[in-house]
Amino acid sequence: MLKMLDVGKWPLFALHSQEELKLIRQVCVFGSAGNEVLYATENDEVFALGTNCSGSLGIGDVQSSIEPRRINILCGKKLASLSYGSGPHVVLATTEGEVYAWGHNAYSQLGNGTTSHSYIPCQISTNLVNKKVIEVACGSHHSMVLTADGEVYVWGYNGNGQLGLGNGGNQPTPCRIAALQGIHVQRIACGYAHTLVLTDEGHIYAWGANSYGQLGTGNRSNQLHPVLVTIHQDRIVEIAACHSSHTSAAKTQGDDVYMWGQCRGQSIILPFLTHFCCTDDVFACFATPAVTWRLLSVEPDNHLTIAQSIKKAFDNPDNADLRFQVDGKYIYVHKVFLKIRCEHFHSVLNNGTEEIIEISEFSYPVYRAFLEYLYTDSISLPPEDAIGLLDLASFYRDNRLKKLCQQTIKQGISEENAIALLSTAIKYEAKELEEFCFRFCINHLTVVTQSPGFAEMDHDLMKNFISKASRVGAFKN
Repeated sequence: MLKMLDVGKWPLFALHSQEELKLIRQVCVFGSAGNEVLYATENDEVFALGTNCSGSLGIGDVQSSIEPRRINILCGKKLASLSYGSGPHVVLATTEGEVYAWGHNAYSQLGNGTTSHSYIPCQISTNLVNKKVIEVACGSHHSMVLTADGEVYVWGYNGNGQLGLGNGGNQPTPCRIAALQGIHVQRIACGYAHTLVLTDEGHIYAWGANSYGQLGTGNRSNQLHPVLVTIHQDRIVEIAACHSSHTSAAKTQGDDVYMWGQCRGQSIILPFLTHFCCTDDVFACFATPAVTWRLLSVEPDNHLTIAQSIKKAFDNPDNADLRFQVDGKYIYVHKVFLKIRCEHFHSVLNNGTEEIIEISEFSYPVYRAFLEYLYTDSISLPPEDAIGLLDLASFYRDNRLKKLCQQTIKQGISEENAIALLSTAIKYEAKELEEFCFRFCINHLTVVTQSPGFAEMDHDLMKNFISKASRVGAFKN
């Protein structure tokens, strides 16, 4: 299974909180447009959400759901392998070797001997009793499982010989591929209508549809039985195919990645060496839609980046070597970091041995926000306090901080305080904020000029405001 960290990149997870996303350990995005998802949490609870075509969410109905719904029958079970087809239908194996299937079943791809859709996961046991299944794979309308002893069982649609049974008839229940007798298979994969297996000796066998060269045999002839795919390179360690495409891929022991079949409208009939670093890249670039072709394993990453570590160190007394005392409160910092980040502190702290510095010119919220900005390069302050921070930024001649303050102050402008903010912007030569406040005043001129702030406005400032407003046509009838 592929390790991946940021599941929140998929639109389906847009409504999940960061806390919810952190609980996810395995996920599979599927469906004709990537509009369905199944995932398991660290507590082995299994959920699904999305459009629910053909009941493929396994929640007991065909109603779509924008919120996660629990699949009760799977909760408490650890997922080992999951795959899906075009219907879609879903086949899943647990770490105990059990196989469950649900969803679309017009071609018996669920392996339960019927052609009726199933809206809940049903365990598949025909010919699999006492067999531990370790991997599953789904083509468009056919299914395949691999047992712990290296046997391969197939069922479902077989119009192109994709079951490898030597005929073109559909198979309603799991059937072992006799042609692979004596060959120990380690991995399996299914394309739209073709099938791949990887042996313990690093060889690939393929069969089924081949109109795009997806079998890698050098021709376009379908194959009803497994045939050997020749790659003149290192031992093959991974194979890949996706139910929605006619593309195949493989990775060697030396990390070379090959692809063949339908690739951006071209038919590649022999394995082609790429510059990709993993088989997933082949499908990220060539598959439509861009869905996951295998179950992703999401592992928590507790490693802090440099930026996160620096942010965490701010106002932490454990390893600080300097304290600022503001309004009777302490703020814990590090001298060397302040000297690196701020020219003012570089000169003030250069030879000093101070352990406590008292600040009386600024309030505690403002000065703490300033020091936090040095650690994070961002500010988290309400607009009303950002005015004081703008004063500080001007004092320390920090133009970036001035810009951030102006952006924050803009968010708090109103008809009542617009004149006061305009005066502040002019005082601190914050040109961007000045222009913004002036435009706001012009757009709300009647209310602004009747506000107490306008009546209390500095005489010279009022004259300049009226003059500038006149030049932009604010007093025209």
